[in-house]
Amino acid sequence: MTSRRLPGGLTLRAMVPNAITAAALCAGLTGIRFAITGEFEKAVGAIILAGLLDGIDGRIARLLKAQSRFGAELDSLADNVSFGVAPALVLFMWSLQDVPRLGWFAALAFAVSMALRLARFNARIDLPEEPRKVAGFLTGVPAPVGAGLAFLPMYLSFTFPGETLLRHPLTVGLWLVLIALLTISSLPTLSWGKLRPRRNLRLEAILLIGIVAGAAALTEPWWTLIGICGIYLTILPIGMVQYSRVTRRRATPAGASSAP
Repeated sequence: MTSRRLPGGLTLRAMVPNAITAAALCAGLTGIRFAITGEFEKAVGAIILAGLLDGIDGRIARLLKAQSRFGAELDSLADNVSFGVAPALVLFMWSLQDVPRLGWFAALAFAVSMALRLARFNARIDLPEEPRKVAGFLTGVPAPVGAGLAFLPMYLSFTFPGETLLRHPLTVGLWLVLIALLTISSLPTLSWGKLRPRRNLRLEAILLIGIVAGAAALTEPWWTLIGICGIYLTILPIGMVQYSRVTRRRATPAGASSAP
C-alpha cells in the first residue's frame, strides 16, 4: 500500500517532522523579534526552544519512516536561520552594537561560519564512507550546540546581572569568534550515539535527565544551561582522545600486535 501524497509530492506522513522543523524556524525568528524589543531572556528562550524542536524532528522522521531530501534541505535552512543568523543578531543587539564595526564583524563571522558548516554537512550527507561518520563521530561542534554555547555570556550575565565584564563587547566578540571556529573546525566531537549510556545505567540516566529537565531547568534555567555548556566543553577533549584511538586501531595491521 502506497502512502498518500500531497499534490506537490510530499507524503502526508512527512508533514509531521517538516511541520516541527517549520516550528523550529518560527521559534528562531521569534527570538530575533524578542531581541529587537529588548526582551533578551525571551529571545534566548525562543532559540533554545528551536534547538529542542530541531532535536526531535529527525527522530520523528525516522520513527515514521518519513525521511526525505526535502526534509533534509528544510532542516538545514531552518538551522541556518535559528542557529546562525538569530544568535548573531541577538548577541549583536545585546552587546556587540556598542562597538558596531568590530561587533558586526564577530556577528558576521558566526553567521557565515554556521552557513559554511551546514553547507559542508549537506555536501557530505550522501557519503557514508566519511571517516568520522563511519566511526560514529561528528566533525566540529553541531549547529544547535554552537548556538547554545554562543549564548554562554548571556546565561552568566542573567545569573550575575551586576558583572559588566560578561556583557563587554570584547568578551562577547572573542567568545563568538571562538565558537564560530569550533563549528567549522575538523575537530572530532562525540555524537549522541557515543553519549548513549550502557544498558545497566539507563534507569539512572532517566532519573538524572528527569531531575535536570523537570526541576533544574524550570527553577534555575540559566544555571542549568551554564552547567550543560560546561559539561560539553569538558567532554570535547574526550572526543579527540577517543577518535585518535580509533584511527590508531584502524592504522594498525590485524596481526601486528600478535606475537609471531
